[in-house]
Amino acid sequence: MATEEKDLVVLGSGPGGYIAAIRASQLGRTVTIVERDSLGGVCLNWGCIPSKALLRSAQLFHDFQRAEEFGISSHGLSVNFPKIIDRSRGVASKLSGGVSYLMKKNKIEVVKGNGVIRPGRVLEVTQENGDKREITYKDIIIATGARPRSIPGVEIDGEVIHSYRTLLEYKRLPSKTLVIGAGAIGIEFAYFHSTFGAQVTVVEMLDQILPIEDKEIADSLQKILSKNGISITTGTTVSNLKRNGNSASATLTSKSGAVQEWEGDCVLVAIGVIPNTANIGLEEIGIELDRGFIEVTDRMETSVEHHYAIGDVVRTPLLAHVASHEGIVAAEAACGEAGHGIDYENIPSCTYCQPQVASVGISEKVAKERGLKYRVGKVPFSAIGKAIAIGEPEGMIKVLIDDEVGEVLGVHILHSEATELITEAAIIRSHEGIASSVLDTIHPHPTLSESISEAMAAALGRPLNF
Repeated sequence: MATEEKDLVVLGSGPGGYIAAIRASQLGRTVTIVERDSLGGVCLNWGCIPSKALLRSAQLFHDFQRAEEFGISSHGLSVNFPKIIDRSRGVASKLSGGVSYLMKKNKIEVVKGNGVIRPGRVLEVTQENGDKREITYKDIIIATGARPRSIPGVEIDGEVIHSYRTLLEYKRLPSKTLVIGAGAIGIEFAYFHSTFGAQVTVVEMLDQILPIEDKEIADSLQKILSKNGISITTGTTVSNLKRNGNSASATLTSKSGAVQEWEGDCVLVAIGVIPNTANIGLEEIGIELDRGFIEVTDRMETSVEHHYAIGDVVRTPLLAHVASHEGIVAAEAACGEAGHGIDYENIPSCTYCQPQVASVGISEKVAKERGLKYRVGKVPFSAIGKAIAIGEPEGMIKVLIDDEVGEVLGVHILHSEATELITEAAIIRSHEGIASSVLDTIHPHPTLSESISEAMAAALGRPLNF
């Protein structure tokens, strides 16, 4: 087996890996990426991007159904579900090709194959044809991502019982869908199937949907989704899940002991992910793990010198934009730059159903747990002129500010454009902004962004339009 000497190796080319590779290249390192599948990782190929393409189709269909409200007649509306899936796959393919271009532009070598780390700073790569090659390296950034978590004893067959990955290329619209898990992935697919006419049931073991979000916002979204025909049960477990030919059945049991039998033709298991840290040699070289996740410092350093880890393999928010920023931090650390750490309390969280949910900072529950003195400002979008004008008055914005100086502690938004609005709040927090300075910043009218200013005014006890 031939041995090749490399400078900096990145294992995995997802949104953390390829960004880390680019940043290291910018800092003068010669970089090699090792990827066993498609450039762009899960996010570009089987996650963030293709799912948002599907949700855009659902939103357009919903908007066409409302056309009469806006004085527009729409007749003969129909759905070509396979074409919706094909478009989503095409979007993913285009963006994966864009990553390939970025690799060439930044003179980053791409090696296709499965990498396993060996002692002595050696990466053993098994290529698609079975041939093996050894790569020695000075530094390595581990960015191998995660895979869907499954229910023990239940096979993800991609025909009746699905993970998000298999559902992204499934070209038949189910008639009845059971979604197990009400995190972002579960809620997004529930909205997607329901919009096109499927009868959807969502089951969540915890007491609220979107468990990481502010409870008031999550409860408000649940009411809207329920009003739109999605059956949602929280505090409920699933048992006896099995496939029966072209259908599946399951038993749903609530905390009170109430039992419901479900039967339909599609099940999505959306109960989280497992980091891809097994069988890549980590234990052999002494890298410390905690329940499968790699332990790192604030500079993304592992317990072994010259070995860094980022993204879904570390115990930080499992979000693409987190992985990308961690990639920058790791690359700068590997290149000897002073760099900076990451404020994980200022990470925007987004769910792309309709209406969307987005937040940054702490929730009211966390503020209470910490014993903070705070004020709350809440404004419904029905009080915002632009929201009414575009026919999207549903939802609310909720801000938490420090009671003493007005520091912005958290912003939580439920609206059709929440994921676009949340960035202003993240910038405010990253600059340690206070509510009065936001209020003193003139927001253009009419815009949805006025909601942030109005919510700050409400928190200060001086709302102007509500």
